[in-house]
Amino acid sequence: MTDKVGLRLGYKAPNFDAETTQGKINFYDYIGDSWVILFSHPADFTPVCTTELAEAARLAPEFKKRNVKQIGLSCNELGSHEKWVADINTFGKVDLAFPIIADPSRKIAQLYDMLDEQDLTNLDDKGIPFTVRTVFVIDPAKRVRLSLQYPASTGRQFSEILRCIDSLQLTDREKVATPQGWQPGDKLIVHNSLKTEDAKKHFEGKEVEEVFPYLRFVSV
Repeated sequence: MTDKVGLRLGYKAPNFDAETTQGKINFYDYIGDSWVILFSHPADFTPVCTTELAEAARLAPEFKKRNVKQIGLSCNELGSHEKWVADINTFGKVDLAFPIIADPSRKIAQLYDMLDEQDLTNLDDKGIPFTVRTVFVIDPAKRVRLSLQYPASTGRQFSEILRCIDSLQLTDREKVATPQGWQPGDKLIVHNSLKTEDAKKHFEGKEVEEVFPYLRFVSV
């Protein structure tokens, strides 16, 4: 399915080998039995990206708690990445420890449909196609579970990405969905695969609140 343009939710993420600031990697080997967040940047030494990577580094313990590995991508050479990481650490007062992929040919960016609507046959440094701010959350089965694209002018909110990961991991374990604005500890929506009476048995000892036959809440 990965020969189609774009990676839809549920598609298997394509594998690749790459040079990174942490050495050579094979993407599947890097994922292992973890989740992973793969996020791209238009270029090194760009101001919005610098703030994003500093925040991602600051939140590294939160991703680790959720068994999520981080990996970035920028379409520049490895030497440029290493100098940029020094700036990120200085700005954010952090120690950025996850790898950043060097993708000067934009091959991985093209593989993951991270490029904007320019001529994809013109991949030299002068012709750009621009790499948008893309986020992929990929599970241990190497399936794409979440994808987001931001314009180059808009920085990402990593706390929202963590919230989405919490929702994905919870709903993998429990027969629930998460309502709008959900935060860990809030009430959950009973999955539509369960009728109300079945839900009361499934969530024994928990109150199942029925608003409509199709909208039931429970706390787990």
